[in-house]
Amino acid sequence: MSSPETTVAAGSPRTRPGGSTPPAGTARPPGRRGRPPLRARLRRDWQLLAMVAPGFVILLIFSYVPILGNVIAFQDYNPYLGGDPLEAFLHSNWIGFGQFQLLFEDPAFWDAFRNTLAITAFQLVFFFPVPVVLAIMLHNLLSSRLRGFIQTVVYLPHFFSWVLVVSFFVAMLGGAGLLSQTMREAGLEPWNVMTNPDTFILLVTAEAVWKDVGWGTIVFLAALSTIDQNLYEAAAADGAGRWRRLWHITLPGLRPVIVLLLILRLGDALSVGFEQFLLQRDAVGRQASEVLDTFVYHFSIATGNYGYGAAAGLFKAAVGLCLILAANRVAHLLGERGIYSQS
Repeated sequence: MSSPETTVAAGSPRTRPGGSTPPAGTARPPGRRGRPPLRARLRRDWQLLAMVAPGFVILLIFSYVPILGNVIAFQDYNPYLGGDPLEAFLHSNWIGFGQFQLLFEDPAFWDAFRNTLAITAFQLVFFFPVPVVLAIMLHNLLSSRLRGFIQTVVYLPHFFSWVLVVSFFVAMLGGAGLLSQTMREAGLEPWNVMTNPDTFILLVTAEAVWKDVGWGTIVFLAALSTIDQNLYEAAAADGAGRWRRLWHITLPGLRPVIVLLLILRLGDALSVGFEQFLLQRDAVGRQASEVLDTFVYHFSIATGNYGYGAAAGLFKAAVGLCLILAANRVAHLLGERGIYSQS
């Protein structure tokens, strides 16, 4: 027969090594003891890791490895100094911030910079809200068949190349296009749309809306589907009309997604496109259509001055990073999570 001291009653806490027992209701402190070892986790999740591996390799090769090439922005890089890019890098002279000094003294760079900011600001006002409005309109359609047909029609241009999109606009709005021919037959002077530098910003925005507005509604439609329908029913029972339900239920439900996409759009503000502007540069002139991406192509890649283009690209990336940090800070002040939040 065992003594009472050595008998552990059923349901009593386990005795500590020192003889004392933890207080009742005390939870185990957080730690890594309950986490399986790395080898066990790899053996358990190897199927998921194998599925993610190709995408990770592509991201590593095409997104992260090229970042190392930004170092030539501080060199007078000459690709012909060696038999391969590594030898050319080792034999090129270091000039510090000399490329940046030349870049900031170039009037063509500031013209491209101003055009990029102007186009970004214009599209932020007149393009960014359009997918939100379209998603709300599609979400309120009662006929699912009509909704699916409209979605298919507006999604389709996203898969067209910019060559096809520009060709379509030339066929419709060009000097020999359908609109000009119709106006001539009516005895009217045709509009100068495709070659007018003053309206070029309207043209590129219209092309971007036609091509990508349908694709942009996908995220907002997904966000709308997560809003509890009971809220709409309760608001309607309380006498709230359609506009009040839109203002007090739909838009607050979309606000986190809108803020997130807006922050990401500001981070990519200086990348308004390349093919779209390159294809139309000769028609409207460099002063109206030159943006930072086409500037890098014409003044760096086409001339072989790769360090100059790397300096422009590094400057664009730095400005984008500052815009993301500033926009995310504003989102935190407004009570939104943003793209990241401090723990």
